Amino acid sequence: METDKTEIKKEYDELVKTIKHHMDLYYNQDEPEISDYEYDMLMQRLKEIEKANPDFVMPDSPSKIVGGTAKREAGVKITHNVPMLSIEDVFTKEAVTEWVDKVHALHPEADFSAEIKIDGLSMTLRYSKKDDGKLHLDLAETRGDGLIGEDVTANALVIPDVKKVLDLPYDYLELRGEVYMSHEDFEKFNEQQEKAGKKTAANPRNLAAGTLRQLDPEITRSRGLKMFIFNIQDGPAELMESHCGALDILSDAGVPVVVHRFCKTAEEVLAAIDEIGSMRDELSFDLDGAVIKVDQVSLRDDFPAGSKYSSGHIAYKYPPEERIIEMDDILIDVGRTGKLTFTGSFHDPETGKPARLCGTSVSRATLHNQDYINEMKIGIGGHYKLFKSGEIIPKLNGCVKEPAVVYKAPDFCPVCGSPLIREEDTADIRCINPTCPAQVTRTIAYFTSRDAMNIIGLGDTLVDALVNEGYLHSYADIYSLKEYRAELIEKGIIGKEKNTDKLLGEIENSKNNDPVRLLTGLAIRNVGKSTAREIMKHFDDLMDLTKVTKDGFLQIPDIGETTASDLYEFFHEEQNLEILGRMKDAGLNMKAVKDEDASDKLSGMTIVVTGTLPSLGRKEAEELIVKNGGKASGSVSKKTSLVLAGEAAGSKLTKANELGIKVISEAEFLEMIK
Repeated sequence: METDKTEIKKEYDELVKTIKHHMDLYYNQDEPEISDYEYDMLMQRLKEIEKANPDFVMPDSPSKIVGGTAKREAGVKITHNVPMLSIEDVFTKEAVTEWVDKVHALHPEADFSAEIKIDGLSMTLRYSKKDDGKLHLDLAETRGDGLIGEDVTANALVIPDVKKVLDLPYDYLELRGEVYMSHEDFEKFNEQQEKAGKKTAANPRNLAAGTLRQLDPEITRSRGLKMFIFNIQDGPAELMESHCGALDILSDAGVPVVVHRFCKTAEEVLAAIDEIGSMRDELSFDLDGAVIKVDQVSLRDDFPAGSKYSSGHIAYKYPPEERIIEMDDILIDVGRTGKLTFTGSFHDPETGKPARLCGTSVSRATLHNQDYINEMKIGIGGHYKLFKSGEIIPKLNGCVKEPAVVYKAPDFCPVCGSPLIREEDTADIRCINPTCPAQVTRTIAYFTSRDAMNIIGLGDTLVDALVNEGYLHSYADIYSLKEYRAELIEKGIIGKEKNTDKLLGEIENSKNNDPVRLLTGLAIRNVGKSTAREIMKHFDDLMDLTKVTKDGFLQIPDIGETTASDLYEFFHEEQNLEILGRMKDAGLNMKAVKDEDASDKLSGMTIVVTGTLPSLGRKEAEELIVKNGGKASGSVSKKTSLVLAGEAAGSKLTKANELGIKVISEAEFLEMIK
């Protein structure tokens, strides 16, 4: 029996760790790795274990805390007047009926509101009466950790659904709503990102969250955020009696409110849940479930659900929709990093048309990599389960009829014909030809970026235009653009004479850069700016790297087998040597400049900088780390020696504390390198 409890405790501890990781990705990073449904199942299992083993439960259990933290980037921190808590989830209609019966057992007169739950992010709006007798918006705040959020008023003001003035006869009003993005605006954004060669968003909720936290309200304005109100947090008595009645008053005043249904019985609540579920095909946004609330606000506190959840509420989560599809084709694309991506093209064998899921027609899904394809037995003619769970991204969920042949990736790049390689210890297959047309724009844009050659004005969009016009085939061609000055001005690719000359001047100035920047800009796999800096400590001339053996690279500190192989291959590839020779002939600086103020005081130490430091910028602090022999890392791991933390340090500080890594202040850091 004790052995069983030990195993359950082990499972529980792992669940806590996993859920906290996914909470951070969802609430703070806006980059979830799993679906809402998968997350809900993890949380449900956690609660089952806690119910059976209450001695396991700690105050910081994921079941006890709201998932987010206030982010400093978008505004100052705000303490909520009324806590912005979560809603407890249930996953069966039996659980809904049980909850309604529990409410009626204590308050037979209780009524209910059943309403749509959108997959967005919460925002509270505070209004106060001004001299004109109307309510004016004073403050907009995000949920954060439920008790403290951030001021996003400037961004809220550019959301059309957020009313700046309300013609209502009240002194004060506080409304909570959901900010979201429609499928149409989400797809429009991703189309623009793809055209610009930039990263696309995973789903509308992530993009809405990132958009609301932008520092520039004009970016927020351009992305078409929407909002509806779903709760009155505080206000006059007439709005704090009947929830549905209050929403109707707000709606009459022109405030967009959540779709809601007034219900008296469990049967009416279940019927409303079914009605809301049937709306999926018509909704322009992602549905995250149905919320059931006690309509009489004064009764809600009699039904607490713990410190994390709002009293008198539950959220019913619909099971993920699923369809059987037949695979028609596997499409290959070569990304801007040379990585192959696989997309399955399919149809619904029952209708012969694209599958219908969550109100959208779906005919394609990502197939990730060859390992995934093998595991799922994916091939033309195979039948597979397809589902969506509160997301716009469709996923395969198992093979139900195997194909005659499982798909196998090609051996040669479908764009340039070069041999493809599979990276060691990964599932990624890549084309390593730096002049492959599929990745040349990405390669050149990285070369010109701030962390590399820092050619101001030569960003992704202009690089793409110059590639498309045939002026750039590799980064060496940048230094030949001056030969086409008149032609570039005539075509207006860069702009008029003034802008063209300004950019050509920036290109000319970049020739004087330290070779560390040049080595970084070559975009050799596994060689970032810190690795490039370490390498150039051991050589006087970048061209000397063309004479180094693999074993020679292995002698450099922190250079492992994989990076040594990548370096050797790059500097012994004929095409790369030709490009390097052209850049040397163009006058680029290849000679390393030794920093007389450099030291080895931080030698062997890996340091992560997080938060806002009193006087140093993050890049400035990282440069000091490297200058004094240390390694600056962007993520906390067991290999981290120290974490240099400032104000609002966030999840990296939390992880450092969990791993027992020493945390130092700016003053302590400066003392170390003095």
